[in-house]
Amino acid sequence: MSTLMDMPAVAECSVAGCSYNDHSHCHAAAVNIGGTTGDAQCTTFFPLGTKGGLDKVITHVGACQRAECVHNSSLECSAESIRVGAGHEEADCLTFSPR
Repeated sequence: MSTLMDMPAVAECSVAGCSYNDHSHCHAAAVNIGGTTGDAQCTTFFPLGTKGGLDKVITHVGACQRAECVHNSSLECSAESIRVGAGHEEADCLTFSPR
């Protein structure tokens, strides 16, 4: 992958309490996935009352720190797209699949 547009898109975000969420669509330019072993947390999640992000955007995965995920290749996500939703933390990558 060579550009942000080549990275997987965030197809859905069901975490209504995130400042970047607008009707199940993420409006951050990119999300990062972090967390601990077995839990792929969306570290871009912000539970603020103020809405943020860009008006017109297709959000992509900026970085993935979950090296044990089958979709991780050199800390880049190789999934076609990802879904973000409720999990162990406020917002998790639901596409995460351990090796």
